[in-house]
Formats: sequence, structure tokens, C-alpha cells
Amino acid sequence: MNFFIIGIDDNREQYFTPEVQQVIQSHTLFSGGIRHYEIVKPYLPLEHSWIPITVPLSDVFEQYHSHESVVVFASGDPLFYGFANTVLREIPEAEVKVFPFFNSLQLLAHRLLMPYHNMHVVSLTGRSWNKFDEALIRGYEKIGILTDNKEHTPSAIAARMLEYGYDNYTMSVGELLGNGEKEKVSDWRLEEVVGKTFAFPNNLILRRTYLRPRPFGIPESDFHLLDGRARMITKMPIRLLSLSMLDLHDRHVFWDIGFCTGSVSVEAKLQFPHLRIIAFEQRPEGEQLIHDNARKFGTPGIETVIGDFAQIDITPYPSPDAVFIGGHGGKMDEIIEKTSDLLADDGVIVFNSVSEESRQLFLKAIDRYNLQLRQTIRIQTDDFNPIDVMKATK
Repeated sequence: MNFFIIGIDDNREQYFTPEVQQVIQSHTLFSGGIRHYEIVKPYLPLEHSWIPITVPLSDVFEQYHSHESVVVFASGDPLFYGFANTVLREIPEAEVKVFPFFNSLQLLAHRLLMPYHNMHVVSLTGRSWNKFDEALIRGYEKIGILTDNKEHTPSAIAARMLEYGYDNYTMSVGELLGNGEKEKVSDWRLEEVVGKTFAFPNNLILRRTYLRPRPFGIPESDFHLLDGRARMITKMPIRLLSLSMLDLHDRHVFWDIGFCTGSVSVEAKLQFPHLRIIAFEQRPEGEQLIHDNARKFGTPGIETVIGDFAQIDITPYPSPDAVFIGGHGGKMDEIIEKTSDLLADDGVIVFNSVSEESRQLFLKAIDRYNLQLRQTIRIQTDDFNPIDVMKATK
């Protein structure tokens, strides 16, 4: 099957190269979004058919399969988070020829006369906040963002940034780019964007105004504490040692069981912002506490689950390849049983044992569920009791 995928902008007057004109005139079957059809209809042969690209896409591709060749119109560069990627994924054997136009972020950069070779790109169109959160924490100088018209609007993006302390960017918004009559480009401070509506489609570029601190090792005194109790938090040296033993660089999903203040989750997100972190805690007050600490240190995206880990349903959450057990409440066996069932084959569990009793509980549980003890390091900070940081793998 042959696909000719032509990138266009929102201009009602299109210019097509002779090669593209030949492709259009030699075909009768075309496809694209509703907006695309309104733009290109005057350029199509009088006798033609149009397959609208709508969800579910499986229906669209089912219609494609009954034809040998189709010409698709797409926005901008079809290989830039575009429809060509979908075609290559769904029909890998297809013959595909792409005729790209500037993508929307390139257009916005051109309007701003802004060099964009060092711009980090994030698509929030129908996606989660994860990649955007990662880009914020990493502190890229320029971040180009593809928005949507529902959850990830310029207003929602600005509000999320300000909630987590990222006031170190300005925002440039492009509306209806390529539409000669209606396009608009504007520059804003983040607080000016919150609550404001922009014409869609739109996109935006964030430009950093100063570099936000990103500490490596947060002193426990800087965290909001549970009832002010300093003993109810994993101390910085132990926290960093635990994260080192978890080897999080190449992990994807991290579970923090018994998070209390959330110090381990916050530190993990700050140092390894690509991680998806699910934090579990039995105490209801822990939910506000971890959110306060996440906002203070700029770590959006930590998901919290409140309840007894041994009792709650964990099937809605992605399976972990790294687990930290900060508290077990006497239910070590149940916790290890539950996590070992879902833990990835090369997954790791780290536990901080504060007593010989808890140490033995961990050893017995990992033995029962066929995990291997790989490392134990004893560490003591100040006048606190020595702690065994223990690492087991599946």
C-alpha cells in the first residue's frame, strides 16, 4: 500500500510544488482532518473521495486497507508527532512518501526570530504531564510545547508551573499559526496566562529567565515534617545511599511504600525526573505532606495512594522495576509478596532496617518469595541508631 503524506499549514491559500500537484492530480482518494479538508478541497480533482481522520483510528485504517494508494493531508511536518508516525506504526510494510511543511513550533520560532536548535520539545497533545514535568525539573533553556484544547492548555500549563515554583520562564503563545488572517503571537509572564483563553490550535515556547536550583541531597530540616518529628524522615545520607542502590538511571516505575514525608519520592524525582513514581502511605495526613514537599522542591507528577498497602488494590498502577520500603507496619511478608508478584524480572527492592527484628523480617520475606539479597550497607548518622540499607533483586 502507498501513502503520500502532504504537510500543510492553516493558510486558506496553499502553495504546492509541481511534484505535489502531480501527486494530487493523479489520485482520487484523499484523507485528513475536517480542518484539512476545508483548506485543500479547492485543490482536489472534482471527482474524489475523502476519508476523514477521526477516532477510533482503527476504523480509518480499516478503510485504508481496501485501497492501494491514498493521499493524506496533515499539519506541518507529518513526522513531527504527526500522522506519518501512525502510518509507519500501523502499516510497517507500507510505502510512504512525505512532503513536509514547517511544524508549528518551527513556525512560532520563526515568528519570534528565535534560534531553535537548542529547543527541547514536549508534546502534551493527548498525553500525560510526565514528559513536561521532566523537562521542567531538568531546567531546559527553551521548551517547545504542543498543547491540546482540553487538559493541557496554556493556562493549565502556566498554573502547573507556578504551583511547583517554576516562575523562571516566560511564555510565548502562537495561535492559528499559518492562517494569514487570524494567526497571533504574544509574549506573557506566567501569572498573566492563568485563566486566559487562547484560540486553538495553539502552541507555546517557554524561555528560561534564570536557572532554578536543583539540589543533590536535600537536608531533612528543609522538608515539611510529620508533626515536626525529625525521626520520621529518611536522613539525607541514607536517602542518597538508598537511591544509589536502587540504580534508578535505567528504571521506569518506582514505588515508594510508606512514604511518610515523601522525602525519598521527592529526592528521586528531583534526581531522576524521567521516573513515574507511585507513593503509598497509610497515614491520611501523608497526602498533604508529600504534596507540600513536592511543591516546595519542584517535583510535580508524584502519584500518591493512601491506605494500608497490604489491603489496597494495586492493579490500577503500573508494575514497578524499583521499590523502596520506608515503612512496613509489621506487614513485611504481605508487602514483599505483593510487590514480588509485579516486580519486573530485573527489578530491585531496597529496605532500610532500623532493628534486628525488621532486618530478619525482610530476610525471611525475600527468601520466601524467591528474591536474592545482593547488598547490605550499615550506616549511622549523628546520634541516631545504625541502619542497614538492604538491596534485593528478583
